[in-house]
Amino acid sequence: VQLQASGGGLVLAGGSVRLSCAASETFSIMGWFRQGPGKEREFVAAMRRPGGPTSYADSVKGQFTISRDNAKNIVYLQMNSLKSEDTAVYYCAARRSAVVLSALRNFRSYDYWGQGTQVTVSS
Repeated sequence: VQLQASGGGLVLAGGSVRLSCAASETFSIMGWFRQGPGKEREFVAAMRRPGGPTSYADSVKGQFTISRDNAKNIVYLQMNSLKSEDTAVYYCAARRSAVVLSALRNFRSYDYWGQGTQVTVSS
């Protein structure tokens, strides 16, 4: 199983970035976590199936959007109005079986992880 994240980089505050994560197979659930400098890994967003229920961290609601292309086994994270506090390594994660939405905020709910992609927001 492979999860390949891409799309990170350096962006100015207020700008936008779209992250992609290509999976080697189809998963029931795919999500994103991030780990900022000196911080613990935290939940960002997750989605059960393309067009299905989503879950977002309160800190990114209305700012980030998760989407999936099941035909291509890709999950996206559109990040808008970026702030310095969004600077982090972003990790995609995948889970084979269904689970209640509330469990998706826990990193232990995921079976596989990508390598991470750095997003740096410069002011």
